[in-house]
Amino acid sequence: MLVLGPAGVWLAVFFLAPMALVAQYSFATRDLGILRVVLPWTTQAYRSVLDPAFLPIFGRTVLYAGLTTVICLLLGFPLAWFIARHGGRWRLVLLAAVLIPFWSSFLARIYAWKALLDDTGFLFTDGAVILGLSYGFLPFMVLPLYVACERMDYRQVEASYDLGHGRLSTFWHVVLPGVAPGVLAGSLLVFVPAAGDFVTPKLLGGVDQSTFGSVIDDQFRGGNNWPLGSAMAVVLLGLVVIVLIVRGKRGEDVL
Repeated sequence: MLVLGPAGVWLAVFFLAPMALVAQYSFATRDLGILRVVLPWTTQAYRSVLDPAFLPIFGRTVLYAGLTTVICLLLGFPLAWFIARHGGRWRLVLLAAVLIPFWSSFLARIYAWKALLDDTGFLFTDGAVILGLSYGFLPFMVLPLYVACERMDYRQVEASYDLGHGRLSTFWHVVLPGVAPGVLAGSLLVFVPAAGDFVTPKLLGGVDQSTFGSVIDDQFRGGNNWPLGSAMAVVLLGLVVIVLIVRGKRGEDVL
């Protein structure tokens, strides 16, 4: 218990307390003055979030996060497999190359993409947002996949070939089950932050590319509607928790 004490204090101060404050704000009344939120308690913010007008934003958020996860998986798995199985003495160098983007600010990197796409006609589109999200979160997919690929017993692949199975059959029945924990971990590490990201949609997208994250940011800034922004944050957190539970159950089935 003493070992868990510092971690418990850290979680309580930097996670539970802020989330409790956000949850409290979500039931407050909007104030246009200095206080931002006042009594009485009300569920008006949640009724606004559940309004059909927010459904396209909710659907767009899930769509962007889902497509980003799929793209990162399709790009990240071949890279992770190559580094784990064929990297050799260059393995650490290749892993460092994957991590190099983290050496610079995420905001600066998205601004760089904005500058690159500015004259292409691709800016302020769904594709631009998905491109930015995929670029930003690709390393989160590569690293757990690399660990899974490195730990997998490659002799199973060779045995599958010896038994007459082709590449596709071997991948589907041997490789994919072997790296499934890495796929699940990488998918969570990409989907969760992609669903909550607000920087990429605001910089690379327009009004038609608004997501839950960008609308939450608007409510706490220019919109001056902290109860609505808090309610949307709670709903988004609920979505993430549901995804974690579903993925966790699937992970138990895989393991």
